[in-house]
Amino acid sequence: MWQQNYTPVGDSLAWSALVAMAPVFTLLFLLGVKRKPAWVSALFGLGATVLVALFAYGMPVVQVAGAVTYGAAFGLFPIGWIVYWAIVLYRITVETGRFELIKNSVASLTDDRRLQALLIAFAFGAFLEGAAGFGTPVAVAAAMLAGLGFSPFFAAGICLLANTAPVAFGAIGIPTVTLAGITGLPLLRLSAGIGRICAPVSLFIPGYLIAVMGGWRAVRGVLPAIAVCGVSFAAVQFAVSNFVGPQLTDLLSSLTAMACLVALFLVWRPRDRFQLPGEHDAGSRPASAFTAQSLLAWTPYALLVVVVLLWGWEPVARLLNSVTRVVPWPGLHYLIERMPPVVKAPAPYAAAYSVNWLSASGSACAIACLLSALALRVRPALFLNIMADTLRQLAFSLVTMAAVLGLAFLMNYSGATATLGLAFAATGKLFPFFSALLGWLGVFLTGSDTSTNALFGNLQVVTASRLGLNPVLMAAANSSGGVMGKMISLQSIAVAAAASGLTSNEESKLFRFTLKHSILLASVIGLIVVFYAYVAPGLAP
Repeated sequence: MWQQNYTPVGDSLAWSALVAMAPVFTLLFLLGVKRKPAWVSALFGLGATVLVALFAYGMPVVQVAGAVTYGAAFGLFPIGWIVYWAIVLYRITVETGRFELIKNSVASLTDDRRLQALLIAFAFGAFLEGAAGFGTPVAVAAAMLAGLGFSPFFAAGICLLANTAPVAFGAIGIPTVTLAGITGLPLLRLSAGIGRICAPVSLFIPGYLIAVMGGWRAVRGVLPAIAVCGVSFAAVQFAVSNFVGPQLTDLLSSLTAMACLVALFLVWRPRDRFQLPGEHDAGSRPASAFTAQSLLAWTPYALLVVVVLLWGWEPVARLLNSVTRVVPWPGLHYLIERMPPVVKAPAPYAAAYSVNWLSASGSACAIACLLSALALRVRPALFLNIMADTLRQLAFSLVTMAAVLGLAFLMNYSGATATLGLAFAATGKLFPFFSALLGWLGVFLTGSDTSTNALFGNLQVVTASRLGLNPVLMAAANSSGGVMGKMISLQSIAVAAAASGLTSNEESKLFRFTLKHSILLASVIGLIVVFYAYVAPGLAP
C-alpha cells in the first residue's frame, strides 16, 4: 500500500505546497492569461497534475491512472449526465415552440432584465440547487435567460454569480450532511454555523448581482425588489438552517423568495428603463401569465420540480438506491493510505464508484424529459434528434468535465490537495480567514462543495483544535467559503457556457469575469468567519 507524503519536496511544506500548486497555476495561466478554451486548459492542467504526482510525490503509475480515470468517470456521471438532460429539457421547449409562451408569461410579470435575473437566476436557480444541485441550476437557468434575450455571456455569468448563496445546502442538504459525517460534529450545529455565515451574504447577493449587471444606477431602480428578494431568502435560510436542519433550507428559502417577488411584481414596476449589454429582442410580448397554453408550456419545468422532489423523498430514494451498484475502482480502492495530520490515524483511502443510475439527479431530469415529450406530444424522431444535437453541443464541455475531475481526484489521491490544506492550516491566527479560502480552493478544484467537505472537513477540525478555535465554526467556514469557488470551477464554466450557447473560445472570458467576483466574495466569507472567531465568538454555533 502506497502511503501519502505531504512534504515530498525537501521535507518542506512551503516548497511542497508551491509544487502542488503547479496544476492550479497552469489552469489560471491558460484560462486567464493565454485565454485558451476550458477543455484545452483542463487537459494541460491534468497533464501538469500527472507530472507532479509521478515525479514530486512518487505516486505509482497504476494509482495515477486509477485516480485519473476515476475522476473522469465521475465527471461524466453524474455531473455530465445532469447537464446533458437539463439541456435536452430546454431544447424540448424550444423545438416545440413552448419556450415562446414561457417567455411571454415571464414578460407578463416583468420585462425588466434585472427582475428577470432575480426571479430566474437567483430564486428559481436556488430552488433547483436545493432540489438537485450538481450543475442543474446553472444549466437550466442560463438556458432560460438566454432564451429570454440575454446575451449568452451575461446569461452564463449572471447564473454563475447567483449560484452562490444556496450551494452549501444544495441537493437536499448533501454538502452539510457529508460534512457532519466526515467530522462527527452535530448536524444541526453545523447547519446553524453555515447558515450564520451564509445568510448575511445571501442578504446582499441579489443587490451585488444587479450591480454587476449595471452598476449603482441599475441597483437604485429596483431597490424594492432587491430588498424583498434578499431579505426573504436570507431570513428563511437563517431560520431553517438554525432551527430545522439543512435538508429543506434551500427549498423553503427559494420558494419564499419567488413568492415574494411575484407578489411584488403584481403591484409594482420600476420607473426607469434598463438595457443589458448585448441583449436582444427574444420576441416575447406581454400576455397573461396564467392562460392554459402558458401553463402547459411550463409543464417540462413543473415536471422537473416534481420528479426531483420525488427522487429526494426518502421512501422513493430508498427504492431507487436498491439498484445502485458500488464498484471498487481498479488500481485505486484501498491501495493508498492517508496519513496524519490529515486524518487522526493512518487509514486506507477508499475509491468506490457509485453507479446510481436510477437515483442520480440526472436520471430524474431524464424522466422529466421523457414525460415532457409525452405531454407536449414530441415525435420520437424529433426527440432523438434533440438528444443527438445536444450531445454534439456538449462534446467539448464533457471533455472539460472529465479532465478537470481527473485533475481533482489525482490531486486528492496523490496528497497534493492535502499539502495545500496543511499550508493553509499553518497560517496560525489567520486561519479563520484562510479556512474559508481553503474551502474556496477545494471547490475550484473539484467543482463540488460536497467533495470539498469530504476532503478538508476533518483537516479543519484538527487544525481548529490545535489552535484553540471553535471546530464547528471552522468546519462551517470550509463549506461556506466553498460556495464562492463554484463560479470559477471549470465544470461550472463549461456547464454555463454550454447551456447559454457560448462557444468554447469564450469560456476563458467567462472565467476572467467570474474570478474577481469569486475572490472578493470568498474574502467576505473569510472576514465573517474572523468576526465570529475573534470579535463575537458568542454568536458562533
